[in-house]
Amino acid sequence: MGSSPLRRWFGGNIGLAYIAPWIIGFLIFTLYPICASFFYSFFDFNFLSEMKFVGLSNYAALFRHKDFAKSVQATVTFVLFAVPLKLVMALLLAVILNNGIRGVNLFRSLIYLPSIMSGSVAIGILWRMMFNKQGLINQVLAALGIAGQAWIGQKSTAIYVLCLLPMWQVGSSMVTFLAALKQVPAHLYEAARMDGAGPMRQFACITLPMISPMILFNLMMQMITAFQEFATPFIVTGGGPLKSTYLFAMFIYEQAFQQLKMGFASAMSWVLFAVILIFTMLIFTTSAKWTFYEDGGKSL
Repeated sequence: MGSSPLRRWFGGNIGLAYIAPWIIGFLIFTLYPICASFFYSFFDFNFLSEMKFVGLSNYAALFRHKDFAKSVQATVTFVLFAVPLKLVMALLLAVILNNGIRGVNLFRSLIYLPSIMSGSVAIGILWRMMFNKQGLINQVLAALGIAGQAWIGQKSTAIYVLCLLPMWQVGSSMVTFLAALKQVPAHLYEAARMDGAGPMRQFACITLPMISPMILFNLMMQMITAFQEFATPFIVTGGGPLKSTYLFAMFIYEQAFQQLKMGFASAMSWVLFAVILIFTMLIFTTSAKWTFYEDGGKSL
């Protein structure tokens, strides 16, 4: 009986045949665009004329751009508010569901459902309808005798409305927190109760340290996602009013696909990558002081 074609082509490395589609997809759709964007970042490139080498001029021009400061301010504000809010909500829901309430599986499924729905555009439109001048939020406030306002039409409130939107999709973080809570040894709580520790003391001295590796993981993932947020400002506010919600990813999009400054947008993307890398390394460096591992090991 002859050998199969896959075995003849790959010899003893038959496993390569099964991961080859992923490798090919990674090379074409991930690695090549990454390398190409780095190459284009040193050129004046717009698809319409011949590329011209400009060295580091694209990077220098970014810091002189009139919208750079506004974009950085909006992005930093979004990250600093949206990430903690999402993590706190996810942890709160996980703690509630970990207490063995009736119908816990149903509630867990309902909370997780928005995380697997690819409805960013629909959710953004719904959010805009809720927070506009005649939206649901102002109608509820009016029923309570409170004057509403243009939440997404004012510079002072628009960015904070955007910070609330990621809380809609806390399911993934909630599930990972819930899994971590299930792993906390019950005898630690029993010993704490015998010593007279109340629920809040138990949470602060037992729960948080024991799930700190999962807090680190969720913090990293949500921070990276927040820095790259695009759909939220694009759909809800369009970057306004007065560029107050003009997140950096939207800045990149406009330069690349509206202004056709592909070289400049590529340089912007690499600056964003550097910023995310710096924040990642800072979190990893400081995590050694607040992340607890049962085996006594340290975080990377």
